[in-house]
Amino acid sequence: MGDPSPNASFVSHLECSRTGARYSHDRFRFVSDAGAPLLVRYDLEALKGAITKEKLAGRAPDMWRYLEWLPLASRDDIVSLGEQITPLLPLPRLGAELGAGEILVKDEGRLPTGSFKSRGIAVAVSMAKAFGVKHIAMPTAGNAGAALAAYCARAGIESTVFCPDDAPEITIREIAYHGARTYRVNGLINHCGEIVAAGTEEMGWLDLSTLKEPYRIEGKKTMGLELAEQLGWALPDVIFYPTGGGTGLIGMWKAFEELGAMGWIGAKRPRMVAVQSTRCGPLVKAFDAGHDEVMEPWEPADTLIHGVRVPKPFGDRLCLKVMRDSGGFGSMVDDEEVIAARAEIARAEGVHLSIEGAACFVAFRQELKSGRVSKSERAVLFNCASGLKAELPPAGTRIDRHKPLDFTKSGP
Repeated sequence: MGDPSPNASFVSHLECSRTGARYSHDRFRFVSDAGAPLLVRYDLEALKGAITKEKLAGRAPDMWRYLEWLPLASRDDIVSLGEQITPLLPLPRLGAELGAGEILVKDEGRLPTGSFKSRGIAVAVSMAKAFGVKHIAMPTAGNAGAALAAYCARAGIESTVFCPDDAPEITIREIAYHGARTYRVNGLINHCGEIVAAGTEEMGWLDLSTLKEPYRIEGKKTMGLELAEQLGWALPDVIFYPTGGGTGLIGMWKAFEELGAMGWIGAKRPRMVAVQSTRCGPLVKAFDAGHDEVMEPWEPADTLIHGVRVPKPFGDRLCLKVMRDSGGFGSMVDDEEVIAARAEIARAEGVHLSIEGAACFVAFRQELKSGRVSKSERAVLFNCASGLKAELPPAGTRIDRHKPLDFTKSGP
């Protein structure tokens, strides 16, 4: 549909996020020599000359419309399951109740594997296939592993996934259902990561842990590109994002910086709010203390909001920098309040959020009350996954069809 995407990458090099050291992009690389995440850098002048907003508008409404901003050299490298643009859903009733400005939910649950992990994993697996990788392993809290298993199946790549043994049951089963070797670990995601790293040499797999390779960020970056285009190349005042490893927070900010350098958006940037739990909030704690990194892992990390249960993110420095550079902050929410809010939102608006998405609403509500968000601001809340991936409470009132029914009685 419309103008085809290019058969040439605009990548110029890979860059160490800590030292600025440059690396070639001629092979699949992991972290820099300084042990820091690598970032993909582009020739933005050449990119700007190759694409216009008008050309972009004529393309298919999917993630791959942004191929110029991605590291793939050709459309032939794409491993896809149909990554459509995700909608922005307003919450007018709840907004009116709160006396808030416009509240928009970016509903990432519409993606092929039911979560925003489809974006980063699709690009990373596409790059792995282009480089001839045969086996990928990763630690996961659930949704990333489900995406990896599905995209590896699509690409014909073997996958192995390690999950905390109390990860959501439905996602563990989803991982195995797509053919990945699936292991339950009596620990947290960082312990699963240690197992993946320990097996790399013996098993020969590619370690796709969060931010230990540069390409998942690029896939998550499309959330920022998409959001800017959906809002007419303007950006919201504030973004609430459920932050565990933080790939999406970093990726969106990278998208805004690239668009700004190209002159596609103005100087305005949204304040980036990292949403975490009072039972696991290492980034919020580090930010409030004025630190540049998480000084020690959060203990005990026992939050029910699985997507943010990361005791010490590998990309902590990058996340904290985004929060500060954007004028943003961190917000910790109570698990029980989030569980109640999830049901409240479904009943008031018909929008079924994941528990992480509901956490963003609770954070927005509490920061509206605190004054860190004003009642005139436009806010975007990220719903990272379909609500159907999370546990639901028992429901339904049983009736006996053989007995008389009294329809005048109120429901359950």
